[in-house]
Amino acid sequence: MKKKSITLLLAATLAGSVLCSSCIGSFGLTNKLLTWNKGIDSKLVNELVFLILSPVYATTAVADLLVLNTIEFWSGENPVADAGSSKTIDTANGIYTVQANEDGYSIRKEGTDETVGLIFDSGDKSWSVEANGAQHKLFRYAGDGEAIVYLPDGQEMEVKLDPAGIMAFRQAVNGYFYAAH
Repeated sequence: MKKKSITLLLAATLAGSVLCSSCIGSFGLTNKLLTWNKGIDSKLVNELVFLILSPVYATTAVADLLVLNTIEFWSGENPVADAGSSKTIDTANGIYTVQANEDGYSIRKEGTDETVGLIFDSGDKSWSVEANGAQHKLFRYAGDGEAIVYLPDGQEMEVKLDPAGIMAFRQAVNGYFYAAH
């Protein structure tokens, strides 16, 4: 009888965590497997690997659904994030290396020692830029599809995260730079 009660309690807890989280989540583990599989050059081999690994896909999807996405929702952090990985990006302005960190990204232009950091503070849900030993807040999420953006003159602007809000922000920033010059 006791074993049945524990099983029922565990099932209710798992169901509650999924039903009460109202979060789709990033499905990080499943997406890592999918990205690896897409890296195979041959479409035929890619399909065969997909079919052979279909039980693994099902397992990762269930793990994401019941555990990892719930952890991501409540903690704000993806437990299988790509911290430590880096990508090289070739642009018209040079080659940049972007390193994923636990709290954001470090960006370095090839041939220089200067690094710019984009840092996420999970405490207040804000992003900052760090360069030349100084850190400046860029914006923070305010909830309900809004963000508080920190303007260059120190003022704050509430921005609705929709096309109209972004356009209003662009106009405010353009007005600031035209007035400054």
